[in-house]
Amino acid sequence: MNDVASKMGIMIKRPATMSALELIEWKKKSLERAREYLFSIGQPLVYYRKDGTPVAEYSDGRIEKL
Repeated sequence: MNDVASKMGIMIKRPATMSALELIEWKKKSLERAREYLFSIGQPLVYYRKDGTPVAEYSDGRIEKL
């Protein structure tokens, strides 16, 4: 039996075919959706700052170095 569930996304256009402005907007909205989802399940958003430092951002606005 296949235990993998699939979910349809909301992509309308492939990133490879987007204009520069569309790509910027798509990236921005993707980050916003990821942040909202992680916060909704009680998890922090973990990423690297430009200087290479890993940080965790929490829904209350707190940012901690990892």
